[in-house]
This record gives sequence, structure tokens and C-alpha cells, in this order.
Amino acid sequence: MAASRGRDDCPGRQPSRRSRYGCRNCKLRKLKCDEEKPQCKKCCSFGVLCNFMPQHGDLQPVAASKKPTLVVQRKVQPQSPVSSPIWTSDETYSYLLSAKCQDFITRYLGRSLITPDDPAMVQVNHRMLGLAFTNPFLMHASLAVAFAHDRYLAASSHGTSPHNVQECYHWSQGTALLQERLKEPIQPQDKDAIWGTAAALAMLSFASPDVDTPQDSWPLQSYGRSDLDWLRMNEAKDSLWHIVNPLRRDSLFSVLSATYAQLHAPLPDRGVDGIPPALAALCCLTESSTVDTNPYLHAAHALAHVLRLPDSEVTTGMAHPFMRSIRDAFKELLLARDPIALLLLYLWYRKASRTIWWIALRARVEAPAISSYLQLHHGGNAMVQAFLPGGAFADGM
Repeated sequence: MAASRGRDDCPGRQPSRRSRYGCRNCKLRKLKCDEEKPQCKKCCSFGVLCNFMPQHGDLQPVAASKKPTLVVQRKVQPQSPVSSPIWTSDETYSYLLSAKCQDFITRYLGRSLITPDDPAMVQVNHRMLGLAFTNPFLMHASLAVAFAHDRYLAASSHGTSPHNVQECYHWSQGTALLQERLKEPIQPQDKDAIWGTAAALAMLSFASPDVDTPQDSWPLQSYGRSDLDWLRMNEAKDSLWHIVNPLRRDSLFSVLSATYAQLHAPLPDRGVDGIPPALAALCCLTESSTVDTNPYLHAAHALAHVLRLPDSEVTTGMAHPFMRSIRDAFKELLLARDPIALLLLYLWYRKASRTIWWIALRARVEAPAISSYLQLHHGGNAMVQAFLPGGAFADGM
């Protein structure tokens, strides 16, 4: 799970080695643990119970320690959130929703934060609301997304908004409970809840960069193979596609078939049709270019598609093909901080973040970091600089 890095990762200094024997919370938050017992300083300051010992869960808030985890022997019937006690429960686990959690879950699932004007997505969310009360992993993941959206709103007002303990706690619980469920055979009635949870966790992974400021962000600072860590969660979600088949006839996600068609639409394997000439020149693309001869081809086509759209029409379905293009040779170029690959990602951030809030949460940190990196290390590359602030194509092509 991603969270803010500590002082040891500030610009101009090498990231410190993580504690070998630190608590699990610090490892999840990618921080160096001071290994003090029974409560390390990082956990104290963050407001969670330190979990050197197994009796405490990952990222468990201090306040939550006063309430023992309940185990129920029967399923709780789905209910609409009201002011009376509301639970999410399965055969082995239950969780009592506070008034704030009830408000958040209806805001996220009931009012559709992701695409509020899409009637199909509203229908999906209403049905997922019922599933969340009998599938705690879906409830926790949904609550984490709702807290992340509040973080986005706070950042819109105040510039920055770091992760809070509630978001981290529900994200951790959703992940752990889903992992436990996936150890068992997947039953037909579990498929929709599993897919909804995996989608929420992938969104959270993208929306949660490890740092809160561009100065501490990749590519200005590099942390090795974890630089594009969010891709792993996205790939893990995609690996479940054939297992749960969200488009099967009885799936609540089948109404999103048009959106999924956009998500998985094949990208052109050759040529420059539809790519702005300046962008094609930047990537050295010609009519004879193929995906085998030019590693930028798929990413350039995916980017060009969203650049042609008005901002209001850039949906998750339209933005996703670029994310899908970050693989193989292009992914390696990004990890190597290749200037052209970085610029393509920067241009996609700038476009998609205007209308998709969970993309904006990462873009607010990484987009200015990419711009600064390119100006600092590739200031002499006129073609690259033309797309950055102050350049000829800074306002579009």
C-alpha cells in the first residue's frame, strides 16, 4: 500500500534502507521503522496500533482497538444505510459501520462518484451497495475509495491532502479479506463482489502515490522497480477477468459492455493515422512504423485518441487504453526515464486528470515532477521542451 515517505527520502539524498525487522505497518507504508516496542514512533504519529505482534491487524486505528472484532455465524441481510447500527458481514467476519462510514458508502456506491452522469454505472453501484453488506472486502474497498475521493476534494481546496488513517485502514482490510477469499474456490455468487473489489483496489493503487509533493516524486526521485508500482495492481485485476467474466449474462457489470469495449479496444499496430504531426515527429513515427519497430507506437495512438476529445468526453473507458499501453518495451523506457516516454505520460496526465478524479490525485504529484525532470535534464531537447509549459505546443496541438 502506498503512503507518504519519510524525511530520509527528501530530494538530493538517497532513500534510506527500510528496517529489516520493522513492523508490518511501516512496511506497508514504505517507511523505515525505528523498531521501538511495543509501539514504534511512526505508528504512534499516524494513529494506528503497532503490529510487531500478530494480535493487531494491519493499519488498525487506535480507536478501533477498543472494539473487539466480532465473528458471526450467519450472514446479515443487506440493508439500506440508516442511523441505526449497520453491519457488513459474511460467515467469518463482521464490521460495524459508523455514521461517517454509512454516509461515505452511500455517497460512493449510492451516488456514483466515478461517472455520475452514466446511468449504467449508477445501476451497477446500486446493486453493489447490496453486495457490500454481505461481502466485507467489497465494503472496506468501497469505503477506502470514498475516503480517497474526500482526499481529492480536500486537495482541490487546499493544494495537498495526505492519506488519512481511515483510508489506509479500509484499504488494508479490503486487500487482506480479498486475498483470503481468493484462497478458496470462487463461487458464482462471489464473482461480482470480487471484481468490484479488485477494480476499487486498482483505482486506489493508482490514486495513491508514495509521496505528497512533486519534489519527492518519481522521476525526480527514483525508488527502483517500485516507480510504476501501481501497474502491478492493475495487472492483478486484469488477471481476474477470465475467472469472474464481468460480461457474463448474470453479471451486474454486463450493462457496462460498451465501456469494457472501450477499455479493451485494440490499438493500431502500425502507421500514424490520427496522431498529430508534432507528436508523430517527437516519437519518430512514420506510416511504415509498427509496434515491433517503434516502442512508442501504441502509447502515441492511445494518447492521440484522448487528445482529440473534448475534456467532458474523456471517461475511464477512453483513458484506460494508454494505461494498457504501458508494458514491455515502453514500460522499460519509462522506468529508465526516457524523455519521450515521460513526455507521453505527462501529456496523458494533463488531459485525463481534468475530468477523472482518481487520475488527478496521482497527476498532481507526478505531472509537475515529470515537467521539472525534463526541463532539468533535457533542457536542450527542443522537441521535448515544445510540449512543456511555455513551449509552442503547451496548450495543445
